[in-house]
Amino acid sequence: MKVFRKYILIACALLSLVSCEEEDKLVQQVLSDFTSGTFLRTRATAGNPFNAFVPESPFSVTMEMQTADDQVVEAINLYYSFQERQFDDGVDRSVSDQLFTTFDPSTFGTSERGLPEFTVNSTLGEISGFLGLTSADYTGGDAFTYRFEVVLTDGRTFSSSDVSGTTAGSTYYRSPYAYAVNVTCIPVAPVPGDYVVVMNDSYGDGWNGASIRVTVDGVATDYFVSAAEGSTDTNTVTIPATATSVTWEFISGDWDSEITFSITAPNGDPAYSDGPSPAVGELILSLCP
Repeated sequence: MKVFRKYILIACALLSLVSCEEEDKLVQQVLSDFTSGTFLRTRATAGNPFNAFVPESPFSVTMEMQTADDQVVEAINLYYSFQERQFDDGVDRSVSDQLFTTFDPSTFGTSERGLPEFTVNSTLGEISGFLGLTSADYTGGDAFTYRFEVVLTDGRTFSSSDVSGTTAGSTYYRSPYAYAVNVTCIPVAPVPGDYVVVMNDSYGDGWNGASIRVTVDGVATDYFVSAAEGSTDTNTVTIPATATSVTWEFISGDWDSEITFSITAPNGDPAYSDGPSPAVGELILSLCP
């Protein structure tokens, strides 16, 4: 028994040594990849994506600043940009980086870890207006980017182009320096018209109790692939112009892993798709003009 315990203690010591070595390797890799020794660590984000129909759609990010002992941060710049990804009319309305504001680190608060911390709050209307865009210039699939830049007192600057994958995406550092906020189209009122719902079952025995439930003004209708239909079914769901409330839901069945489906909007654009194993609950359709 004593010999067995001895082996256990040796094994634990080796594991601790390996763990410490791995942590040291991560720190050394970060320091070698990002020479400034300054990190803007992501503490929290909220509000992504923007809703094209709601100019008040919010986005916020809370950053924590950590510096090496010999580094002094003079300022942090915030740049806005816009990336158009839908070129229906052949015109690219993308806007390159524009300096929005400069933060003075002396005004930052203090995080729970005793480090300087600050939060940026903005809305779709604010960022698009600053970039000279109107609601007609963006749609679902486009994106706005918030990019931070650290300015040191010695004149050096560091931003998203200077960080490695280790710094940007690791659980501890989470320092990408740039945040892309996608644009979706989530109507605030029902969009009337004919929606095409294509439903598939990979095994070929129907949806086994699952369904897509559409509730129009309190009246629910379930759509699904029956056992007789086997592998697929297509339905047209008509939302009347008089509708005041519409909800779409996926109701779970016995074999959701076999299920895929897609919903096409009245204008012919994709509105939603999911599966295998679709998310259970309300479906938020993207319905762009």
